[in-house]
Amino acid sequence: MTPQATPTPSPLLITPTDHALIMIDFQSQMSFATKSIDAVLLRNNAALVARAAASFGVPSILTTVAERSFSGPMYEEITSAFPGQALIDRTSMNTWEDANVIKVVNQIGKPRLVMCGLWTSVCIVGPSLSAIAQGFEVYVIADACGDVTDEAHERAMERMVQAGVRPMTSLQYLLELQRDWARTETYESTTGIAKQFGGSYGLGIIYAKTMFGAHEG
Repeated sequence: MTPQATPTPSPLLITPTDHALIMIDFQSQMSFATKSIDAVLLRNNAALVARAAASFGVPSILTTVAERSFSGPMYEEITSAFPGQALIDRTSMNTWEDANVIKVVNQIGKPRLVMCGLWTSVCIVGPSLSAIAQGFEVYVIADACGDVTDEAHERAMERMVQAGVRPMTSLQYLLELQRDWARTETYESTTGIAKQFGGSYGLGIIYAKTMFGAHEG
């Protein structure tokens, strides 16, 4: 039987209200050894994710490991998107093994989690596989993660995908939250984030708006 198409989105697409974002260990010490992605691009993508979540009111958890004793502060590009929000500092490499993080996850109460951070093979694999084992859906923003080698990042992503993680990218995250340019209440913030952090796509928006007064809606 031929299926009947309807103008409705797949439930596999994320929405601003169906998930929590967890940003893990975007810190100096972790960044120094990250080689699978350029540091400037990594910071840009992390900023894009943070601004997107803040703009759409996505409940977000910011966590660090040994911030004061070893790893250093979280990127300012992230913390400035969530002014006044406390960071959860841990000793465990696996975020999911920290009781304070899990307390907040349960308080938020979302069945779907989106994660990104450093390093992919440790700080993301651990909580992703642990969350899936406990019945959560997990998405990982692949280009807002990094590792010590390309091989380490790619094998980590493969391992997570095999376990059921759904990979996505930072710009995809922003645009999937917006989904429809007719949603005027978030139009300006979404295009503003894209213009600042969306690379060549953002440049295209600036050009079109400046030269032609173009408008996606």
